[in-house]
Amino acid sequence: MTRRFSSPSHPSQHCAVEFQALPWRIGQVRRIISAQLRYWHLDPLIDRTALAVTELLANVHEHAGPDKRCSVELMYVQDRLTVSVRDHGPDMPRLRSSGALATDGRGMALVAALSKDWGMQPRGDAPGKVVWFTVPVRTPAPCAVPPAAAEADLGDRWRMDVAAAGTLERQPSAAPA
Repeated sequence: MTRRFSSPSHPSQHCAVEFQALPWRIGQVRRIISAQLRYWHLDPLIDRTALAVTELLANVHEHAGPDKRCSVELMYVQDRLTVSVRDHGPDMPRLRSSGALATDGRGMALVAALSKDWGMQPRGDAPGKVVWFTVPVRTPAPCAVPPAAAEADLGDRWRMDVAAAGTLERQPSAAPA
């Protein structure tokens, strides 16, 4: 497994992992992706991204033929995370509609549901394809009250709950010691 964590043009916004899409490696890649998203402070995207990547890697494992070599690349630019999976398999994935009792065929529909955009294209540099998806990165709304004021004792044990959109809530008074 080869890992690259930066590129000259975007030193902290790029991560790539090359490996064979074997079931036990897929779990390792999920952990690497989760750690990288934590490093970029994108924790809310971990579950969605890891699930979509797992679906794409399961497709590589099942459909790419005997050559299971692939790479996963993450690019975090401004308000978007783009994840791409490159493999050497000749067949493009298909978005299928599966029946309620079907046990397979839902992978690309799941990727589509988890992402804002997705697509695929033949690789230009080698046989195979690239399948990609994007996830919007939402930045937290600016706080109307500075954090120091939100945590300050505001008299009769009232405090600002910044996480709950600026609502006030009464805190129980501490019993005198």
